[in-house]
Amino acid sequence: MTHRPFTRRTLLATGGAVLATGTSGLLVPARAKGVEPTRSMRGGANNYRPGAPIVDRIGGGGFWMTGTVRRAGDGAPLAGQRIQIWAHTTEGHERDPHSHGATLTDAQGVFRLEMPQIVPAFGQPHGHLAYDSADFKTVFLRPLMSSARDTSLEAHFVLQPA
Repeated sequence: MTHRPFTRRTLLATGGAVLATGTSGLLVPARAKGVEPTRSMRGGANNYRPGAPIVDRIGGGGFWMTGTVRRAGDGAPLAGQRIQIWAHTTEGHERDPHSHGATLTDAQGVFRLEMPQIVPAFGQPHGHLAYDSADFKTVFLRPLMSSARDTSLEAHFVLQPA
């Protein structure tokens, strides 16, 4: 094994190499990966009704569907976006017109809509949500609840231009 003495020259050469390449990427500027768009979920469009009316609440309420809507790429919140919501509830099936309604996002891209308690359909308690306006690509979501006793369900949309 050859032993090389530690000299000023080796210190400068090693230090220059470290500065040029960075140590574990710490000296390289971070590059944020863009926020990826949400993909439609299988079964999300089941019993979808185009043009469901914007409502203050679906039925008697007691259950909250909430979430956010952001733009793909920069993740900016999207205000005024229409989100349609429907589910199998204590007051009706997901195919019933009175089990459907829509709401708009606020200035921070947040939506909330009260509806009757969701109950299991096909063994799973789940909701359906859709972004179906013209500015961005349509997305259907079908999030599952962890328990049929949950009183809220959250879903998030990241939309890409149509």
